[in-house]
Amino acid sequence: MKHIDLKQLSSDYHVRKLTTDDVDMLHAFCAGNTQYYECCGKECSMELIENDLVTLPPGISMEQKYYVGFFERSKLVAIMDLIDGYPNAQTAYIGFYMINHELQGQGIGTKIISEVFHYLHQLGFTHCRLGIDRDNPQSNHFWKKNGFQVIREVEYESDFILVAEKLL
Repeated sequence: MKHIDLKQLSSDYHVRKLTTDDVDMLHAFCAGNTQYYECCGKECSMELIENDLVTLPPGISMEQKYYVGFFERSKLVAIMDLIDGYPNAQTAYIGFYMINHELQGQGIGTKIISEVFHYLHQLGFTHCRLGIDRDNPQSNHFWKKNGFQVIREVEYESDFILVAEKLL
């Protein structure tokens, strides 16, 4: 397990862990991104967000979970659920990533991801892995544009997820 210093994740944004105190803010943020929830067949709810804050992959502890927000002043720009050391010690896992719907298409998401990858590489991670909703064209395009390659397809909760990985 590596210790991720949140200040190193971005040079442009203030990054901090998000907690249950942030659920109202997170709900408003996520509810604005209707395309994501339509594609994954879920409804944006307070319960879903509360669960996301504590959901862990098998064998991972809360100390390895960094559910963070990227802020410009007081405005939430992006959310990322970053897992340290999953599925192995050399891999970081992104469980969730969302850009403020008002800022999409401006390169901000790619810039944040690039900085995060640079820092993870400095920490000694060799790969980053994530799951892409197969039926979400926006997400598919974004992650492929940012260097992810699909390594397999899995069925998850009656949906199909593309497991994708990027060499750092």
